[in-house]
Amino acid sequence: MTNKEQIIQNYIEGYNQFDIDKMIADFDESIVFENIQNGEINMTLNGIKEFTAQAENAKEYFSARKQTITSLIQDEITAIVDIDYHAVLAIDFPNGLKAGQELNMKGRSVFQFSDDKIVKLTDMS
Repeated sequence: MTNKEQIIQNYIEGYNQFDIDKMIADFDESIVFENIQNGEINMTLNGIKEFTAQAENAKEYFSARKQTITSLIQDEITAIVDIDYHAVLAIDFPNGLKAGQELNMKGRSVFQFSDDKIVKLTDMS
């Protein structure tokens, strides 16, 4: 396993365990996070403080969540990770989704690195 693969694994383990400190352990202070849904950017976060605040809020949305890596391709600065995603909602959402409902999706995360730190993370679903 390469160092980048270990960093990605650490992030995903932190995500699955609701452990924000573990998620951000290998983030650059100026991390940029983007969430893209149906081809449109619906969230951009700049810096580790914004990411941490959003991640803390998002913990309340789920009673369980798990990302599983299905493939990983990398070069010197980028890793593209295909993900199977499963979650159980903890709250009712305005779009009609209800607490206790299960979500199963496929997604892709693109990690960009500089000096063994994640400088950009883009999640796509």
